[in-house]
Amino acid sequence: MQSNFSCLFYLKKTKDYVSGPVPIYLRITVNGQRAEMSVGRDCLPEKWNSKAGLALGTKDDIKTLNAYLSILQGKIHQQHSLLLAVGETVTAEVLKNKVSGKTEKERSLVKIFQDHNNKMEALLNKGFAPGTLDRYKITLNHTIEFLQWKYNVSDIDIKKIDHAFITEFEFYLRSFRRCGNNSAVKYIHNFGKIIRICLKNRWIIEDPFVNYEGKIKKVERVFLVEEEIQTLILKEFSIERLSQVKDIFIFSCFTGLAYIDVKKLTKANINIGIDGEKWIFTKRRKTGTASNIPLLPMAQAILNKYKDHPACLNKNLLLPVSSNQKVNSYLKEIADLCGFNKELTFHCARHTFATTVTLSNGVPIESVGKMLGHENLRTTQHYAKVLDKKVSNDMKLLREKFSSKNLDEQQRRKYI
Repeated sequence: MQSNFSCLFYLKKTKDYVSGPVPIYLRITVNGQRAEMSVGRDCLPEKWNSKAGLALGTKDDIKTLNAYLSILQGKIHQQHSLLLAVGETVTAEVLKNKVSGKTEKERSLVKIFQDHNNKMEALLNKGFAPGTLDRYKITLNHTIEFLQWKYNVSDIDIKKIDHAFITEFEFYLRSFRRCGNNSAVKYIHNFGKIIRICLKNRWIIEDPFVNYEGKIKKVERVFLVEEEIQTLILKEFSIERLSQVKDIFIFSCFTGLAYIDVKKLTKANINIGIDGEKWIFTKRRKTGTASNIPLLPMAQAILNKYKDHPACLNKNLLLPVSSNQKVNSYLKEIADLCGFNKELTFHCARHTFATTVTLSNGVPIESVGKMLGHENLRTTQHYAKVLDKKVSNDMKLLREKFSSKNLDEQQRRKYI
């Protein structure tokens, strides 16, 4: 790739300079970025032509010095041409190292990625949630497998990451890993953080993501409507594991807590709130943000049911929550037995709380977001959907307000 390139020899005086020879330095500039180095020679200021970057005079020592500088300049131009010829990234620092004989430290993708994950793991619950770390670990594994699949290598120089690498990686995720659009794009975005680290450290100069246009597609969130909640509450299961998972799912429907946050609830999380009623006071495991929720009667009833459960007493927990995998597996059985034509997962309960239990019953979206532990209202909007039923109820109230104003019959007839 073509680059704007120049080199200049100049004298570099020290701050306390008084007289005598001054060291000669070489300044290499590539695309506005500079690198400097001493050439190991010096010259008197009065015998230096700053415009030409050469010494003045015809004596043998001056000729020898200028010849040395000319040879050095030729080497720089030669290295610049060679780098361009093989398609390598040309930077001022690279040229400087080539001329000085220094071997530039090779930085490899997998090592940088692993270092990022190690630092993230060291900061768990101090700015990073376990789920975030898991996603980056999965992305690293996909990256390693892609390198083996595409290039038959276990690692690669970070400077070789270009736009083609990104598009091929995405193709691999979509085809061989069979990732959906949103999963593939999220993995690529995670990978993009590693590239941004390299850019900020100037380990690479050009951003391979410049023309990347991966977009997350809007996904319709699954939630239960009021009738389905009632069906689920009234449904009796003879199998204890299904009955238990049903209760815990309903508890989440009436509190909005995510699986991991329900699982870790203890008696210490239940306290009296500002209104004199019982509240749940907890922090979201995912983000660490506060999630304070007034305890609704249905949620309290479920807690009462399990207060003497052996698993709760032994572990000082409020509910006997099984593994996430088991819970979601049992929920599929429950959905079938209830006749729900929906893919029921535990996270559906959180969306049900946001949409059916709160927003549809007149709770402002700002309050919904606060209970869900969201810091951004846009996040809440992904969870809570304004249903036609709520629109109908809201407009009914508005219609009644207008009717109560007793508009003049003649004014209304004007538009009939």
